[in-house]
Amino acid sequence: MATVATTTRRDLSGMGKFLFVGVIMLLVAAFANIFLHLAGLMIAISVIAIAIFSAFMLYDVNRIVTGGETNYVTATLALYLDLYNVFVNLLALLGIGGGSND
Repeated sequence: MATVATTTRRDLSGMGKFLFVGVIMLLVAAFANIFLHLAGLMIAISVIAIAIFSAFMLYDVNRIVTGGETNYVTATLALYLDLYNVFVNLLALLGIGGGSND
């Protein structure tokens, strides 16, 4: 059986700075939503967080495959945190987060 190498032809190494700025803006919006309590903003934050951390997953996998990340512990931790953030925001979006609706 032949092995198939799945690689992307694009260089994703330039995405890191934009994703970092996106996470900072996401944190500012989430902090503002603590005081505003807007349901629409919470939904928007969850959707944007899913998009940002999915892109972070692509970025981290690309770094691992191309040899940009050589420490296996930090590479595993980065992928785990990306997956965790996507999962938590999907739960928040679906309303299964466990918070009360009072």
